[in-house]
Amino acid sequence: MPLALITGAARADSIAAGIVPRLRASGWTVVTSDIADSEIPADDHVPADLSTHEGPGALIAEVARRHGVIGALILSHAHDVESGILDTTAESFDLHLAVNARASLLLIAAFARQARDGGAIVALTSDHVTGNLPYGSSKGALDRLVISAARELGPRGISANVLNPGPIDTGWMDDDTRTALTGMTPQGRLGRPVDVAALVEFLVSDEGRWVSGQLLKSDGAFSAQY
Repeated sequence: MPLALITGAARADSIAAGIVPRLRASGWTVVTSDIADSEIPADDHVPADLSTHEGPGALIAEVARRHGVIGALILSHAHDVESGILDTTAESFDLHLAVNARASLLLIAAFARQARDGGAIVALTSDHVTGNLPYGSSKGALDRLVISAARELGPRGISANVLNPGPIDTGWMDDDTRTALTGMTPQGRLGRPVDVAALVEFLVSDEGRWVSGQLLKSDGAFSAQY
Protein backbone atom coordinates (compact mmCIF):
# COMPACT_ATOMS: atom_id res chain seq x y z
CA MET A 1 0.00 0.00 0.00
CA PRO A 2 1.20 3.58 -0.62
CA LEU A 3 2.48 5.46 2.41
CA ALA A 4 1.39 8.94 3.54
CA LEU A 5 2.82 11.11 6.31
CA ILE A 6 0.57 13.75 7.89
CA THR A 7 2.04 16.34 10.26
CA GLY A 8 0.07 18.31 12.82
CA ALA A 9 -1.96 15.24 13.70
CA ALA A 10 -2.65 15.19 17.42
CA ARG A 11 -6.15 16.38 18.33
CA ALA A 12 -9.34 14.52 17.49
CA ASP A 13 -10.95 17.75 16.20
CA SER A 14 -8.04 18.76 13.95
CA ILE A 15 -8.05 18.96 10.17
CA ALA A 16 -5.68 15.98 10.13
CA ALA A 17 -8.32 13.97 11.99
CA GLY A 18 -10.54 14.25 8.94
CA ILE A 19 -7.79 13.39 6.47
CA VAL A 20 -6.38 10.28 8.17
CA PRO A 21 -9.46 8.01 7.95
CA ARG A 22 -10.23 9.17 4.41
CA LEU A 23 -6.78 8.16 3.17
CA ARG A 24 -6.79 4.88 5.09
CA ALA A 25 -10.17 4.00 3.58
CA SER A 26 -8.78 4.59 0.08
CA GLY A 27 -5.86 2.23 0.61
CA TRP A 28 -3.08 4.36 2.11
CA THR A 29 -0.91 3.41 5.05
CA VAL A 30 -0.98 6.58 7.13
CA VAL A 31 1.67 7.72 9.60
CA THR A 32 0.91 10.77 11.71
CA SER A 33 3.25 13.13 13.50
CA ASP A 34 3.04 15.90 16.06
CA ILE A 35 5.16 17.14 18.92
CA ALA A 36 2.77 15.28 21.25
CA ASP A 37 0.98 11.94 21.25
CA SER A 38 -2.02 11.66 18.94
CA GLU A 39 -5.71 11.09 19.58
CA ILE A 40 -6.18 10.08 15.92
CA PRO A 41 -6.20 6.37 14.98
CA ALA A 42 -3.51 5.77 12.36
CA ASP A 43 -1.12 3.04 11.30
CA ASP A 44 1.71 4.66 13.24
CA HIS A 45 2.55 7.87 15.06
CA VAL A 46 6.04 9.37 15.16
CA PRO A 47 6.48 12.38 17.48
CA ALA A 48 8.75 15.16 16.21
CA ASP A 49 9.79 18.66 17.24
CA LEU A 50 9.61 20.65 14.02
CA SER A 51 10.93 23.83 15.64
CA THR A 52 14.48 22.45 15.50
CA HIS A 53 16.86 22.26 12.55
CA GLU A 54 17.16 18.48 12.90
CA GLY A 55 13.54 17.54 13.60
CA PRO A 56 12.05 17.56 10.08
CA GLY A 57 14.79 15.48 8.45
CA ALA A 58 14.85 13.07 11.37
CA LEU A 59 11.08 12.59 11.07
CA ILE A 60 11.24 11.69 7.38
CA ALA A 61 14.15 9.33 8.00
CA GLU A 62 12.39 7.54 10.86
CA VAL A 63 9.13 7.09 8.95
CA ALA A 64 11.01 5.76 5.92
CA ARG A 65 13.02 3.42 8.15
CA ARG A 66 9.90 1.97 9.72
CA HIS A 67 7.65 1.80 6.68
CA GLY A 68 9.57 2.37 3.45
CA VAL A 69 9.26 5.07 0.81
CA ILE A 70 6.80 7.87 1.59
CA GLY A 71 4.50 8.64 -1.34
CA ALA A 72 2.52 11.58 0.02
CA LEU A 73 3.41 14.37 2.43
CA ILE A 74 0.54 16.35 3.95
CA LEU A 75 1.68 19.38 5.95
CA SER A 76 -1.04 20.19 8.48
CA HIS A 77 1.16 21.37 11.35
CA ALA A 78 1.16 24.96 12.54
CA HIS A 79 2.35 27.16 15.37
CA ASP A 80 -0.20 29.90 16.04
CA VAL A 81 -0.12 32.60 18.74
CA GLU A 82 -2.18 35.64 17.79
CA SER A 83 -0.54 39.07 17.79
CA GLY A 84 -0.30 42.13 15.56
CA ILE A 85 2.38 44.49 14.33
CA LEU A 86 2.72 46.38 17.62
CA ASP A 87 2.88 43.40 19.96
CA THR A 88 4.66 40.68 17.97
CA THR A 89 8.06 39.92 19.46
CA ALA A 90 11.08 38.89 17.44
CA GLU A 91 11.13 35.59 19.31
CA SER A 92 7.51 34.84 18.44
CA PHE A 93 8.01 35.76 14.80
CA ASP A 94 11.08 33.54 14.56
CA LEU A 95 9.26 30.56 16.09
CA HIS A 96 6.33 30.89 13.68
CA LEU A 97 8.71 30.98 10.73
CA ALA A 98 10.69 28.05 12.10
CA VAL A 99 7.70 25.76 12.50
CA ASN A 100 5.39 26.88 9.71
CA ALA A 101 7.88 27.72 6.96
CA ARG A 102 11.41 26.42 7.67
CA ALA A 103 10.23 23.02 8.90
CA SER A 104 8.01 22.69 5.84
CA LEU A 105 10.96 23.42 3.56
CA LEU A 106 13.11 20.83 5.32
CA LEU A 107 10.32 18.25 5.28
CA ILE A 108 9.73 18.78 1.57
CA ALA A 109 13.44 18.49 0.78
CA ALA A 110 13.85 15.30 2.80
CA PHE A 111 10.67 13.86 1.29
CA ALA A 112 11.91 14.57 -2.25
CA ARG A 113 15.29 12.97 -1.58
CA GLN A 114 13.73 9.67 -0.50
CA ALA A 115 11.04 9.57 -3.21
CA ARG A 116 11.43 6.83 -5.81
CA ASP A 117 8.45 6.92 -8.17
CA GLY A 118 7.20 10.44 -7.71
CA GLY A 119 4.92 11.66 -4.98
CA ALA A 120 2.53 14.35 -3.84
CA ILE A 121 2.80 17.25 -1.40
CA VAL A 122 -0.22 19.08 0.02
CA ALA A 123 0.24 21.92 2.52
CA LEU A 124 -2.56 23.55 4.51
CA THR A 125 -2.47 27.34 4.52
CA SER A 126 -4.53 30.31 5.72
CA ASP A 127 -5.38 33.90 4.82
CA HIS A 128 -5.64 34.96 8.47
CA VAL A 129 -3.06 37.75 8.81
CA THR A 130 -4.52 40.89 10.42
CA GLY A 131 -4.28 40.44 14.18
CA ASN A 132 -2.45 37.18 13.57
CA LEU A 133 0.62 38.58 11.88
CA PRO A 134 3.38 36.04 12.58
CA TYR A 135 1.11 33.12 11.71
CA GLY A 136 -0.16 34.72 8.51
CA SER A 137 3.31 35.82 7.44
CA SER A 138 4.73 32.35 7.94
CA LYS A 139 1.84 30.85 5.98
CA GLY A 140 2.59 33.29 3.16
CA ALA A 141 6.15 31.98 3.08
CA LEU A 142 4.79 28.42 3.07
CA ASP A 143 2.65 29.21 0.02
CA ARG A 144 5.62 30.44 -1.99
CA LEU A 145 7.93 27.56 -1.14
CA VAL A 146 5.32 24.89 -1.95
CA ILE A 147 4.52 26.46 -5.31
CA SER A 148 8.25 26.68 -6.01
CA ALA A 149 8.54 22.99 -5.10
CA ALA A 150 6.02 22.16 -7.82
CA ARG A 151 8.37 23.59 -10.44
CA GLU A 152 11.62 22.30 -8.98
CA LEU A 153 10.41 18.82 -8.06
CA GLY A 154 8.08 18.29 -11.01
CA PRO A 155 10.82 16.56 -13.04
CA ARG A 156 11.02 14.01 -10.20
CA GLY A 157 7.33 13.24 -10.65
CA ILE A 158 6.32 15.14 -7.51
CA SER A 159 3.26 17.39 -7.43
CA ALA A 160 2.93 20.14 -4.85
CA ASN A 161 -0.11 22.21 -3.94
CA VAL A 162 -1.26 24.58 -1.21
CA LEU A 163 -4.81 24.17 0.10
CA ASN A 164 -6.69 26.94 1.89
CA PRO A 165 -9.75 25.45 3.59
CA GLY A 166 -11.08 28.70 5.04
CA PRO A 167 -12.31 28.77 8.64
CA ILE A 168 -12.55 25.27 10.09
CA ASP A 169 -13.76 24.92 13.67
CA THR A 170 -11.04 22.80 15.21
CA GLY A 171 -11.73 23.94 18.74
CA TRP A 172 -10.38 27.48 18.56
CA MET A 173 -13.67 29.31 17.95
CA ASP A 174 -15.89 30.78 20.63
CA ASP A 175 -19.64 31.09 20.03
CA ASP A 176 -19.45 34.67 18.74
CA THR A 177 -16.67 33.82 16.27
CA ARG A 178 -18.51 30.73 15.07
CA THR A 179 -21.73 32.68 14.50
CA ALA A 180 -19.98 35.54 12.71
CA LEU A 181 -18.00 33.30 10.36
CA THR A 182 -20.98 31.11 9.61
CA GLY A 183 -22.89 34.21 8.56
CA MET A 184 -20.10 35.03 6.07
CA THR A 185 -20.36 31.66 4.31
CA PRO A 186 -22.90 31.44 1.46
CA GLN A 187 -23.76 27.80 2.21
CA GLY A 188 -24.65 28.69 5.77
CA ARG A 189 -22.18 26.44 7.54
CA LEU A 190 -18.51 26.29 8.38
CA GLY A 191 -16.14 23.88 6.72
CA ARG A 192 -15.38 20.58 8.41
CA PRO A 193 -12.22 18.47 8.46
CA VAL A 194 -13.99 15.90 6.27
CA ASP A 195 -14.51 18.57 3.61
CA VAL A 196 -10.77 19.16 3.48
CA ALA A 197 -10.07 15.43 3.38
CA ALA A 198 -11.98 14.86 0.15
CA LEU A 199 -9.78 17.27 -1.81
CA VAL A 200 -6.57 16.05 -0.18
CA GLU A 201 -7.45 12.48 -1.16
CA PHE A 202 -7.80 13.56 -4.79
CA LEU A 203 -4.61 15.62 -4.87
CA VAL A 204 -2.45 12.75 -3.61
CA SER A 205 -4.04 10.20 -5.94
CA ASP A 206 -2.50 9.25 -9.27
CA GLU A 207 -5.38 11.00 -11.05
CA GLY A 208 -4.92 14.19 -9.03
CA ARG A 209 -1.21 14.71 -9.50
CA TRP A 210 -1.60 16.61 -12.76
CA VAL A 211 -2.88 19.41 -10.53
CA SER A 212 0.32 21.01 -9.28
CA GLY A 213 1.72 24.41 -8.37
CA GLN A 214 -1.68 25.71 -7.27
CA LEU A 215 -3.04 27.57 -4.28
CA LEU A 216 -6.49 26.02 -4.07
CA LYS A 217 -9.39 27.33 -2.01
CA SER A 218 -11.93 24.83 -0.73
CA ASP A 219 -13.97 27.02 1.56
CA GLY A 220 -17.62 26.95 0.47
CA ALA A 221 -17.18 30.35 -1.25
CA PHE A 222 -16.17 31.99 2.05
CA SER A 223 -13.40 33.85 0.22
CA ALA A 224 -15.59 34.87 -2.74
CA GLN A 225 -16.33 38.58 -2.45
CA TYR A 226 -18.72 40.75 -4.48
